[in-house]
Parts: sequence; structure tokens; C-alpha cells
Amino acid sequence: MTGDFEASYGAAPQASAQAPGRVNLLGEHTDYNDGYVLPIAITQQTRVAMRRNGGSHFALHAQELDQAVRFTLEQPPAEHFASYVYGCLKLAGEQGAPVPPLDIHVASDVPMGVGLSSSAALEVATLRCLRQLLDLQLDDVAIAQLAQRAEIEFAGVRCGIMDQMASSLAGTDKALLLDTRSLERRLVALPEGSAVLVLDSGIARSLAASGYNERRSQCEQAAQLLGVKSLRDVDDLRRLDALPDLLRRRARHVLTENSRVLAAVDCGSAQDFGLLMDASHASLRDDYEVSTPGLDLLVELLQAQDAVFGARLTGAGFGGACVALCQTDALRDVAAAVLHEYRQAGGEGRQLVPPLVALGG
Repeated sequence: MTGDFEASYGAAPQASAQAPGRVNLLGEHTDYNDGYVLPIAITQQTRVAMRRNGGSHFALHAQELDQAVRFTLEQPPAEHFASYVYGCLKLAGEQGAPVPPLDIHVASDVPMGVGLSSSAALEVATLRCLRQLLDLQLDDVAIAQLAQRAEIEFAGVRCGIMDQMASSLAGTDKALLLDTRSLERRLVALPEGSAVLVLDSGIARSLAASGYNERRSQCEQAAQLLGVKSLRDVDDLRRLDALPDLLRRRARHVLTENSRVLAAVDCGSAQDFGLLMDASHASLRDDYEVSTPGLDLLVELLQAQDAVFGARLTGAGFGGACVALCQTDALRDVAAAVLHEYRQAGGEGRQLVPPLVALGG
């Protein structure tokens, strides 16, 4: 990272930090309903380095995008990728931090555009780096909250808090059980003998943004009709019978998904955890209607493997990735077999987690 920074700016950085992407094991589309989520960090990281430049402008270089931009806090960048960084800088300044013009370098191996929270990793890494450079009094929860605000207010994404909390607080060997209303949380170990596999379906998430906003609006309508602040406050599935069919199915997914997250925390085995993942996918497919034929096929191929305990789409849906809980020693074989079958059926998938280099191939 230091060498890349020096190649871009001709000097060494004064601070550097990193943050991971995440994959959500259970709790899909529940965070904006004040519900429960169970994400886990992935090994891939976004790295940010900075130094004061003594000038009047910020300079930002994104290595993987091969893009460089200049901006000030009064004149935000036009490039969308830079808005995440700009939002973090702007909000830190509004918190009272004296943010000087900086040279900033970003490098990342978090896969982009597949639902593994590359944007949250960028935001959290940026704020961690600022914390180090300026000795800011921000704990990890405050960093997640500022990162979420940056995405909402400056990148225009009405996201829940899950991604940023996972990037800021989760580890790669334990999932983060998070109550998105209270932010109460605890780490939960994966079932013994199991590991996480994430495969990209190769299907672009072309409807993810519009579909996400539509589903969020439908949940808000359902809550309003039921006279509650959010669907989190509904404690009996029978209450949903008062809703029109479409809203009833949307709300049913949210309520049952919250139950699956809480059940997973007390699972006695990987098999039980996997059954909850399978049920989650069925609910996302049938009640929430955010799956696609390609995602369904990839999930079915994963579920057919003897070494797979359970599988589901992960992220907003409409394309992107699937996550599976597998026997630890079978990750390579499962990925190879499933991707081979998927390609024979016309799909173009790839392995995302663990990264291929971690499996020696």
C-alpha cells in the first residue's frame, strides 16, 4: 500500500487503514425494517492511505478503477465512486474534525457490484484512516453510523446500518448478530465443521436499486396499514391477514426472516443452520420476489451437494451472489462441481469467497 501511495503521490502516507467486505448469512431485507441480521466479514479488504498535502484540494486515486479526481469540501466530485469518500470527509468535518486537504489512495480486492458491500468497506476504511490521521474520538459503532450517513446523504442509497456495522465490527470467523433498531450485538461462532462459500451468479444486478426501493416502500405501506412504526413491531403472523396479498407476502418474509436469524443463533448443528438458509431463499424467492431463475438454479445446485448444509441468495437480489454453508474441507470441490454444472446450464459464475488464492488455485 505504501509503495502504491508513493507511486501516486511521490511521498509516503501518514496514515493507512483497511476494512473488510461482508456476506450476509441470514437476515435479508430486515435491516430497514428495524430487524435482525447475521452478517460475517470476508477476507477481502479495502485499503485507504492518506497524507496532508498542504494544498487547497483533495486528491483521490482509486487503484482498481484507475481513476484520479480532485475536489474540495465545498465543491464535491462529480464521479460517483468518489462520493463515498467525500461523504466521509464532509461528515467528519461536520463532527468538528479539522479535515485538511489530503492525498488519498484507495486499493481494494473486495468484489464490486455483487452484494459484498464494497461501498461499506470503502466508507469504514476511509473513516478509520481519518481517525488515525487526525486522532479522532470515534469508536467503531460511531464509524459505522457515519459511514451509513455518507452512503445515504452523499451516494444516494437509502441503506440500512447492516453493511457498515458488519464492516466495522464483524470478524471472518464469527458472524455478527445485530439488532438494527437498538444496535445491540454479539458475535456468533459458525457451526463446528462449517465454512462459508460465496459464488457469483454472473447476473448483473440491473434491477437491484429500483427493486430495493420498491420493496422498502411496500414494507413501509404494510407497517402503516398495521398501525406500527415498522414491521419489527408485529409479533403475530396472523395480523398479516388484514393486508392485501402482495403486502402480506412482503411482510411475511420480514417476520419469518427475523425468526430465522434468532433461531440460527441457537442452532446446535450446521445442518439446522443450513435448513434456515434454505428456508430463507424460498422466502426471498416466493414472498419477497427478489430472486431470478439464474439465482434459483445456482442455489439448487449448491443445495444438491452432499457437503453443503444450506444455501441462499445474498444481498438485495435480482442478480449478484449466493452464499452457502459447507463442510470446511469441501469448499474447493463444491465450488468446482457447482460452477461446472452451472456453466453447462448456460450460466457464467465464479468463486468469490474464499478468494481462489486462499485455496491455492
